[in-house]
Amino acid sequence: MSPSVSGVTFRQILTNFPENLSLAFAYGSGVYRQAGPNGGRKDLMLDFVFTVDDPVAWHAKNLQKNRAHYSFLRVFGPKFIAKVQNNYGAGIYYNTMITCAGKLIKYGVISTETLISDLRDWNTLYVAGRLQKPVRILSLSEDILLRAALESNLKSAITTAFLMLPESFSEEDLFVQIAGLSYSGDFRMLIGEEKAKVLNIVKSNIPRFRELYGELLCKNPQVIYKQNQGRVEIDKSPEAQFSQLMTLPKTLQQEVSYLMDTPGRNRDVEEILLQVAHDPDCGSVVRQGLSGIVRPSSVMQSTKGILTAGVKKSLIYSSMKVQKMWTGWIKKSS
Repeated sequence: MSPSVSGVTFRQILTNFPENLSLAFAYGSGVYRQAGPNGGRKDLMLDFVFTVDDPVAWHAKNLQKNRAHYSFLRVFGPKFIAKVQNNYGAGIYYNTMITCAGKLIKYGVISTETLISDLRDWNTLYVAGRLQKPVRILSLSEDILLRAALESNLKSAITTAFLMLPESFSEEDLFVQIAGLSYSGDFRMLIGEEKAKVLNIVKSNIPRFRELYGELLCKNPQVIYKQNQGRVEIDKSPEAQFSQLMTLPKTLQQEVSYLMDTPGRNRDVEEILLQVAHDPDCGSVVRQGLSGIVRPSSVMQSTKGILTAGVKKSLIYSSMKVQKMWTGWIKKSS
């Protein structure tokens, strides 16, 4: 964890918001230090996601406590805000550039139902993708469906990464593939986000990735996990790849099928995935399928951010992202 942020600070921040969160977590470079030129900065914004069962009720309470956090949309009330949250982009509503407990923060609100669906099916991979990387869990309810979906998301991340890796590879190779899943096709990687972001996330956080995935790798009967050597071996036969493709999240299966289906043939998903399993370019097809999920959701969510943050905050926030990229580039070049 970044030494500038203590557990007490996180608890202080949470006390500023309505309770009844099914899940609250902090993520990003402000929480866990990342490698790279920007890794040592202590003034980074802290990013949070709050998962709530009833968005209308939660926003109503938050408007009473923190009305100034919202853009002009606050005048339309909690029902309208919840509608914007649920019906556009990735189903998450962000308030950004908020000063809280002496820290600059950004927080997103997502419904429990929407999050569970994204974790299981990868509808957008927007929040599910964040939860494939190390995050600081601040609170988690006993919701059985949510807990099962969180584990399902991690298993799916491993399976998808396997399809894009060779027969033998290092732990770091695996974690880089996993960390990059939700960036496939994300236009922000070209506008503002550091190009080496994925590698920077992994390099400083190998032990945390092990905490997330080590047990799942050990339990996977299709995997030889040599923990002492940091190596992984998998079966790359068409039969093994077909088995993996059949367990992918529903939306990714549909994207892969759309890419590979011949117009007019209308084959079922299983038949198409069997073809993909025998294709030498299977990994590339899966990566294109991921891009088909990530690209539209990242564009729509960023567009929605102009409404939820307001034009002025959006411009400031975007300029901060670009400045971060340029700072990293200049330090790397010097």
